[in-house]
Amino acid sequence: MSVSAQTETETDSIDTSEFDKYLNENPYRFRPTQLIIPGLLIGAGFIGLESDWLKYTNNETKDELQEHPHSKIGVDDFSQFAPLAAAYGLRLCGIKGQHDYVDLTIISGTAYLLTGLSVYGVKTLTGVERPDGSTRNSFPSGHTALAFAGAEILRREYWDVSPWIGLAGYAVAAGTGFLRMYNNRHWLTDVVAGAGFGILCAQAAYWLYPVITKTFFRKRYNANIFLSPYTPQESKGLALQLTF
Repeated sequence: MSVSAQTETETDSIDTSEFDKYLNENPYRFRPTQLIIPGLLIGAGFIGLESDWLKYTNNETKDELQEHPHSKIGVDDFSQFAPLAAAYGLRLCGIKGQHDYVDLTIISGTAYLLTGLSVYGVKTLTGVERPDGSTRNSFPSGHTALAFAGAEILRREYWDVSPWIGLAGYAVAAGTGFLRMYNNRHWLTDVVAGAGFGILCAQAAYWLYPVITKTFFRKRYNANIFLSPYTPQESKGLALQLTF
């Protein structure tokens, strides 16, 4: 994606029309509407900590899934990373997303760091007992959060290639959440909140990407700035192009 700011030597003024257009279409810009889905999911999870109806739903879901004895399925330990792995794998197959390997790593690293910190912090503060009674760090589901963070990154990177790629990532993330309940490791509200945290942290990683790149990867940031001649019929000058 590129943005052009044109300086005309005749008037020494800057044509900001293209830059204004970029600000409106900037994929890294914070938009309040992006908070709706993760906010609802996280909110539902927190309400479930006190709501008798949601606690009843948690127990009913557990009883249904654990009605018949079954062995645990350990796929969720790997499927939590599958959506993000797919984002890298598609590039290896020659399918280009929105960012190259370095920028994708910056974004995904930021998303996973935010996810890990937020999930660990909430787990420590809430101290919810797991359905199997093993520990008191059930809320929210970390496996589910990482899976949905990866699914959101996959969606944003390859939505222009095919919306089905992102939907497949979300299906894997949802399956990860289901397996956490099937394995009796999490309540339903743990999984719901985990999904919200994962999506929100992935969104935040994109919001922070320009700041992180400019602050910690200045050489790479500066390498994306180009000057080229600007010679329309009515004037002459230089075009400044920033490529993200």
